[in-house]
Amino acid sequence: MAPLQVGLVALFVTALVTAQVTASKLLAFGLPFSLPLGIDALVLPGAALAYALTFFASDCIAELYGKRNAQVVVNVGFVMNFVLLLLIWSTIEAPALPQAAQSVDLDAFRNVLGSSTAIVVASLSAYVVSQNWDVIVFHRLREYTDGDHLWLRNIGSTATSQLLDTVIFVGVGFYVLQGLPFAEALTLVVGQYVFKLLVAVADTPFVYGVVELAKRTDANVVPVRAD
Repeated sequence: MAPLQVGLVALFVTALVTAQVTASKLLAFGLPFSLPLGIDALVLPGAALAYALTFFASDCIAELYGKRNAQVVVNVGFVMNFVLLLLIWSTIEAPALPQAAQSVDLDAFRNVLGSSTAIVVASLSAYVVSQNWDVIVFHRLREYTDGDHLWLRNIGSTATSQLLDTVIFVGVGFYVLQGLPFAEALTLVVGQYVFKLLVAVADTPFVYGVVELAKRTDANVVPVRAD
């Protein structure tokens, strides 16, 4: 396996696991204008950037190494979510020194890391749908355009898959499991999706850069009509 391929897989899994741990913190960025529904700020989970990077990595892998390899990475990422939960809860439940001897507050430790359980459940629900959809749409667009217009399949696959991901993730993780009011959940959906869409557009030049680098240095790159 070439170093670039290893790096893309590592980026995918690292960003995915980071997203699960950081998602419970909500961020808010003021806007100089109002979006529909009177939304004047982007409200999104702390994991938004990390999770957006998973689509960047998976699109690069799908373009360079084929649909099958991209699906393998998606499945590995799915399993790593369970590994994350196992490691977090085994650490939370393991015997601890008395509170006075701790360098961290044990209750805060449980609250911060334990809260990721609801996030992981929501993420797994969204993950199965959105990541597989992303790979399928990416390759359908690749076939329809005979390998041309990389920007179209990068943005098109990510835009549609991120919409599915955002609605399922926020709906399950925040509205259903954490009782967030519907209006706030809707604001979270809009803010997160707008942010992810902007990232999909912004990362397109980087996708082109990675693809060109790989075509020059990696003999494992699949031809356009493969898969």
